[in-house]
Amino acid sequence: MARERPGYSSPVLSGRDEDEAEDTHEGDYSTRMEELFGDEGEVEANSGDDDDEFVYDGVDAERVSGANYQQQLRDVLGSDDASDNLDEEEVEESLLRDDPSAKSDEVDSVALHPRQVSSGQTSPVLSSPSLPILAVMSPLTDPNLPPSAHLQTTVSVPQPFIHPTVSRLRSSLLKSPAQLANSSLPHDSLTPTGVCSPLSQASNISRVSTPIHQDDVLDRDQTANKEVFKWTSLQNVSSQLFRNRPSKAALLLGASNLGSPTVLAANDLICVGTDAARIFVFDFKQELLCICGSDPSASTAGAISALALSQDHTYVASGHVSGHVLLYNLKNPQTPTRVVTPASPQLVLSGRQEGHLTGSRIVNVCFVAGRHTAIVTADEHGLAFYHNLSKILFVEASDTIRILGNYPEEERIQGNGPKFNSFRRRRSRNTMLAQVTLPLGSAAHPADAYQLVAMLTPSKLVIVGLRPTPKTWLKRLREDPPDATPSDRRRGALAWFPTTRLEPDTKDGAGESIAPTIAYSWGKVIHLIRVSETKVKQFVPNSRTGKTRAVEVGTLVFEDCGRWITDDIVLTLQWLNVNQLIVFTATSLVVYDTRTAKVVEHIPFDPSGLLSTTTSSNGSGSYPELVGNVAHSVMAHKGNIFLLERERLRVGTVLTWADKVLALVEVGDFLNAIELTRAYYIDEAPGNRNGLPDDADERRSVLGRKLHELMVASTRYAFSEDRMTDGTHSSPDGRGVDRTSVFEGLVVTCARACIALSNYDFLFEDLFQCFDDSGIWRIYLEQLEAFILDGTIRSVPPRITQRLVAFHDNCGRPDLAERVIWHMDPTCLDIHQAIQLCQAHQLWDALIYVYTCALHDYVSPIVELLSLIRKTLRGPASVTNGTGSHPDYAYKIFPYLINIWSGQAFPGGEPLDIEEAHQAMKEIYHFIFSGRSTTWPPQGGSLILTSDGGEAEATYPYVRLLLSFDAESFLHCLDIAFESSFFSDESHDISRLWIVTILLDIISDSNLTSVDVLFVNIFLARNVPKYPQYIMQPPSVLQNVLITLATSMDASTREDRQLAAESLLSAYTPHDSVLIMRLFEDAGFYRILQHCHLQERRWTHLLKAYLQDPSLESVEMLERIDEVISCSKRDNRGELSEDMMQTLSDVLGSLLRRNLRLTATLVDKVAPALHKVALETIDPADDQKRYEYLAYLLDPPPQGDGDDNVLRHRPEPSRVDKDLRQLFISLQCRQMPSDLIDTLDRMRGNVDWFSVEQICEENKVYGAMLWAMSQRGATQEALMKAEAFEMQLTRDIVKVLAAPNLDAADINRQLDPLLDIGRRGAAMCLEQSSASADVPLEDFWFQLLRSQLHSIHTISTFHISELDNAQQVVKRAALSTLRSRVQETFASFVTVSSRQALSFPRLFKRLVDPGLYTGSSSGTPYTEFRTILTGMLESYRTDEDMLVISQHLLGRDVFDTVEEYVKEKKRGWSSHYSVCTSCHKALWQSNVVMNGGGMDTRVVISHRAVYHSQCSP
Repeated sequence: MARERPGYSSPVLSGRDEDEAEDTHEGDYSTRMEELFGDEGEVEANSGDDDDEFVYDGVDAERVSGANYQQQLRDVLGSDDASDNLDEEEVEESLLRDDPSAKSDEVDSVALHPRQVSSGQTSPVLSSPSLPILAVMSPLTDPNLPPSAHLQTTVSVPQPFIHPTVSRLRSSLLKSPAQLANSSLPHDSLTPTGVCSPLSQASNISRVSTPIHQDDVLDRDQTANKEVFKWTSLQNVSSQLFRNRPSKAALLLGASNLGSPTVLAANDLICVGTDAARIFVFDFKQELLCICGSDPSASTAGAISALALSQDHTYVASGHVSGHVLLYNLKNPQTPTRVVTPASPQLVLSGRQEGHLTGSRIVNVCFVAGRHTAIVTADEHGLAFYHNLSKILFVEASDTIRILGNYPEEERIQGNGPKFNSFRRRRSRNTMLAQVTLPLGSAAHPADAYQLVAMLTPSKLVIVGLRPTPKTWLKRLREDPPDATPSDRRRGALAWFPTTRLEPDTKDGAGESIAPTIAYSWGKVIHLIRVSETKVKQFVPNSRTGKTRAVEVGTLVFEDCGRWITDDIVLTLQWLNVNQLIVFTATSLVVYDTRTAKVVEHIPFDPSGLLSTTTSSNGSGSYPELVGNVAHSVMAHKGNIFLLERERLRVGTVLTWADKVLALVEVGDFLNAIELTRAYYIDEAPGNRNGLPDDADERRSVLGRKLHELMVASTRYAFSEDRMTDGTHSSPDGRGVDRTSVFEGLVVTCARACIALSNYDFLFEDLFQCFDDSGIWRIYLEQLEAFILDGTIRSVPPRITQRLVAFHDNCGRPDLAERVIWHMDPTCLDIHQAIQLCQAHQLWDALIYVYTCALHDYVSPIVELLSLIRKTLRGPASVTNGTGSHPDYAYKIFPYLINIWSGQAFPGGEPLDIEEAHQAMKEIYHFIFSGRSTTWPPQGGSLILTSDGGEAEATYPYVRLLLSFDAESFLHCLDIAFESSFFSDESHDISRLWIVTILLDIISDSNLTSVDVLFVNIFLARNVPKYPQYIMQPPSVLQNVLITLATSMDASTREDRQLAAESLLSAYTPHDSVLIMRLFEDAGFYRILQHCHLQERRWTHLLKAYLQDPSLESVEMLERIDEVISCSKRDNRGELSEDMMQTLSDVLGSLLRRNLRLTATLVDKVAPALHKVALETIDPADDQKRYEYLAYLLDPPPQGDGDDNVLRHRPEPSRVDKDLRQLFISLQCRQMPSDLIDTLDRMRGNVDWFSVEQICEENKVYGAMLWAMSQRGATQEALMKAEAFEMQLTRDIVKVLAAPNLDAADINRQLDPLLDIGRRGAAMCLEQSSASADVPLEDFWFQLLRSQLHSIHTISTFHISELDNAQQVVKRAALSTLRSRVQETFASFVTVSSRQALSFPRLFKRLVDPGLYTGSSSGTPYTEFRTILTGMLESYRTDEDMLVISQHLLGRDVFDTVEEYVKEKKRGWSSHYSVCTSCHKALWQSNVVMNGGGMDTRVVISHRAVYHSQCSP
């Protein structure tokens, strides 16, 4: 129990007035909140629902007479419907009763609504020793750094001006000398960079924004209350329903068994049906009014499976599992007023009775409109009936009409007795999912007269009208989405919302009424239908007169007004109010707003705790289906949700905005309370908007007022003296708790709130004064600065601005002060303080900002910067000596000029007012382009000089000074300025021609450097064509500009000069073109030359110009040369002229060096006769290049590969001379012998085989030679050649082995051709074996194997006594390689030995003939054969073993895998329920892993729930 601080009680409880409380209890947050919410009456919330609101209290305490803090707060925040306040209070009075026996616990002792707080307790905000105040840490704050350093760590300090990365006088990205000079700039530079944008007219300097994400200061998830519903257990009701059951002994002694709850109905009374046919009726005091039913009815009717309460709360109807329907009058609850007994099959078949069959469980029962004796019922077999249980002359005259469904199928049963009809029961395809009648609403509607009944089956929705005669008004078939499952068809829900009258917009007006709406669902899909009536004219004949007359007849119209798809199957749905629908799914509880068609609330929910009618009445079906039948355990009434659970009855309500704010206040989180209210004010708060007006202006008015009062009360509480002793600043060790973050958060929260309100009086007056009086103004300034830097707050009172600037200055951080200055509205600055600070610390950006935006003086910054330029031109020492300035700060003048001449403010770049911008431009142009030195300011200023000492001032001194400092940057600024609309205004004397004339005068008699003069000429050449009507110059001037551009020796500006010359030539034709063309050739203006040659069709000159142009890539160059040659041929009747041929021949060397491949293609395309010239041009010793050249011609790559397509030509090998083809084969024998056979195969139709054989033999490419011989059919001759080559190579190997200095590489060089011959010979023998020609196959194989065996025998029998170990190793390796070759040949022979012409024994006998190896010194062929054949057999045996092992492994693994799958399949069955009862997560989780690996898909299904195997209790 929270303790109360002595001396600090609520003013309401203590009897003091509010003024006294305000003076006495300044730190009492609860008191301040009472004052805050104690005035201004109640909020008018247009919720559109005029039904009464119900509030329940689980502690059953007597209502106190005095209003406490939460009550006042709740009243001010507003009820859900202001029009129901009186009725709501009456209901609350009836809900509270004293129950001393009730025991409180963590759940049950909590009231349903936070407004119910005992008056004897103080607010937990004041009394809790561990107050959980939210610590909001500013991102600018680091406890290890001084306050000024926090801003330093989050904002990058900009650097001084750097020369434009792309000057408009340049043609590409280049670095200027200013950029190189800037590299020596100190790293701790204090002023921002003014970098010119390459694409924009203005500098890209912008206000440097601190990267503070203010949305992160207060987490939205922490701001909003996590709770969506407030749940309360009704203790008295629950104890009587679940806990006060008679014992077995009591039952034996005659005590009544009242049974266990099964169904629920709630409509101003709480009715609960049991399995003993009893109905408990409670009022809202939780008092038991009566128990309907008796033991005889229990034994007859059985358990209650459906329940309904009439609209006037006087009658209750119950449906039972036996098919009985009982109607009770609550004034006489022991005996039912009416009883509807089930019909027997015989009576139904005979047509004497309609009704539910005996044993059919009633699943729905409803009263029709406001009648007591008219009910509709439905059973589990899909039958629905209308029962009229009225009396006529005090005699029961019950009438039953079947309105939906068919009886089960009939069949005649033959027996010993008489024949009779009976029913063969089967599960109906159209089981009734839901049935609801249209209730009466708060307003009359024509649809009420039809007494509508909605029925939902798995296949259709049917709406039937009972008056004036039963009629089906709507039948809608089901349309399932593509992802529907079979279980979706077994789920459906219905809910009507009756006609409702909204609050009137004016006092005298009538409120609008909303037509009745029905919500229904199938599976995961929810639909809304609105019902209305229209009148149509019908002509009705008069039976007596025969005349017809027009009569208006009403007809119902059903309009679709909404559709949603949920994440899971919908179990049931209910209307919370006219605009909100609550949906219970298998995993969650969702609230939909029907107006916006959006989800406003979504929380996890486990429906397995709800009572299911099917499980309590032994219904059939799978367990997940049974536990999902919870429609009779969920009821919504006037914004409250009643849940009948297995062990208790609970009621809940959706928390409104006021409830969420109260929840934060109760735990002392006043910062997040303010933040949440702000979120509602700007309409960004998550969740519902219950309790708030629908009109946006009215809602802001209400929230704005409360938001301001929350800030006031929170600030008084935070700065109260007694808060320092209330336990929030203490810790167990006695050292206290740092609450700096609370004050930081207070500034941030209040600033965000004031920004939303657009009212800063509280932030700048009251809040700052509190921080200032407490001596912690530094915290306030640090947090406020973040809002200034990101542009959120621009206007700050001067007294706060002064403190902030002085604070940074005193901390030694003038750079931070500068940021504040040029992020601030200039009218808020202390001009004197700002200028002094900027001049003292050389803060140029801020100084310029003050001059221009505060004083509207645009020339003074130029005067200051010109003085710095003069010092810079004298030398760096004169700048840094005693001034503290860096010389590169002088470059600030260029971005400043760009901004102003573009009509933008500096340094932020905001557009200036057009009149102010033109006035600023005029003043700057007159000053800079003044013909002599000028006095500034004009009144009382000093003369601004540019010369040193007693030197005379030159004309146009300021332009000359800027050109001498950096001509390129200054002219870049002018180039941008010329695009301004300022020059279109003829009201002033400033024009582009005036500026150009001044520049021409300066360069004609100036001492400017050649580079500066060059840039002036580039500027003129670029701008004269752009503004020909404004800048008109005589031809002589333009001719001199062209000559200057062409005669400059600066190679770094060649491309810039060429681009400028091109621009000028577009508007001017020089009179001496020959001279100009010669100058262009010397200057390397190849692009201009190409254009001129192309226009004059000088093809040879154009070809050379392309070749000399270094800017062209080789591919582009050759493509253009190809176009030139094509144009030349068109001019010469399709033939290449001699001069073009000679020119091409002369430049072949250069072309080959640029791109050998494309040059070969080009020559082949335009002049194939020059191939020999091209090859002669290549160095004769460079075989690689000659080979590549010919390869592009004779063996081109596949189509589309490489750059050949750019010339749109593919070489044709047949067009190449025979000599070149033979040269190519010879070169490939030396360069790429391994690919020669493939090349010859592709050149098959363009080669002379005899020449190829000769070339290959000369180059010792024996494999290719043998292949060539086989291609012309000389296989036997090729094998003879192969034998001769093998003998020669064998002798060479023996010589190498006998050499004293044996090198293994030499042996390998001899073995490679030997192996190549063997493989080629085996391939030829295989080809002949596969052919059908009559050839001596055995002789071929014999000849091949004999030569191979002879080589092995020769090497193996070679013996020299002096062979060392290394030689023996090399010899054995060579023999092993050769034996492997023989094994491969034998293996190839075996594959074709089945042919009749081949005999392995005969061949073997011939090969072991000793006479074949005459001349051998020793050894026999049997020894070699044994070694070779043994190796072959071992290889075959190894292959066999591997096949057997693979077969066993495959068979065993496949069997084991299939067996494992079968076992897993037999372990269980799929569950229809998708979530675990314990962890509320999906049953199938990919992240749950078993010990042995793999996904754990095991589930445990108990008698009540479904679990993961690891979650099973």
